[in-house]
Amino acid sequence: MSQLIWNGLFVGSFYALVALGYSMVYGIIKLLNFAHGDLYMLGAFSGFAMLGAMGGLVKSSSLVALFVVLILTMVATGLSGVVIERVAYRPLRGAPRLSLLITAVGASFALEYGTRIVAGPNPKVYPVRLDGTALHVLGARVTWQQIALMAVSVVLMVALNILITRTRQGRAMRAIALDPKACLLMGIDVDKVISRTFFIGSALAGAAGVMAGGYYGKIDFLMGFIIGLKAFTAAVIGGIGNIPGTMLGGLLLGLLESFGTHFVGGQWRDVFAFGFLILFLTVRPTGLLGERVTERV
Repeated sequence: MSQLIWNGLFVGSFYALVALGYSMVYGIIKLLNFAHGDLYMLGAFSGFAMLGAMGGLVKSSSLVALFVVLILTMVATGLSGVVIERVAYRPLRGAPRLSLLITAVGASFALEYGTRIVAGPNPKVYPVRLDGTALHVLGARVTWQQIALMAVSVVLMVALNILITRTRQGRAMRAIALDPKACLLMGIDVDKVISRTFFIGSALAGAAGVMAGGYYGKIDFLMGFIIGLKAFTAAVIGGIGNIPGTMLGGLLLGLLESFGTHFVGGQWRDVFAFGFLILFLTVRPTGLLGERVTERV
């Protein structure tokens, strides 16, 4: 049982990092950014390229090299998210939401098959594979590498929560989520805040991609599709637009998959997770921590 809980929390931390980008963007501009999962894939491939360029340094200190690459990848994927927002979404911000959704799907395909053209269609083996000595904690098999990756995920999530709740930038983001037109009249640079939001969310997705590549050892150009769906599921379960709820939703989804795999088999894992989402939304449509919002007219 303790092994199932640990496995669920570990995988759930990846889901939570990716889901936070969904939740932040939706909370501010009410856009379901379906290209967000592919930024996770882009982060994994960026890390793959950087680790390959580092050569022998990777073999001598793999964990340190992975953390250095993780920081660089966060910057790269963050800037990629800003470019996508500027080119694909900003010109259509006043358009009907369906237009934005179609654009998001188009951006997703562009990232996937652009990566396929550059990196090739075959899966890649990551230059770093985080296998290490196992500890036994309360009956669960835990490696130091898992602990390190989990710690990085927790630090990133806590840092984001502090940014949102205790900084000037966070106050601006929350204000725009409530009333962007009033914020514009009050002198807030709405476009700049939205760009920063895309940067932060995309950077977190890129970090998750590097960590997943290092842990699972294999990446491919379609890996962002299913993680995007699951991250969206996690955001909805927690309450999309609610940062603590999204974190909780990611961890809960990881636990559901872990227990579902154990009891009904790995081939039913995704069915179990998405089936739970359907049942859960019939009981609580706003998610765990989401609030029912009434639009003003």
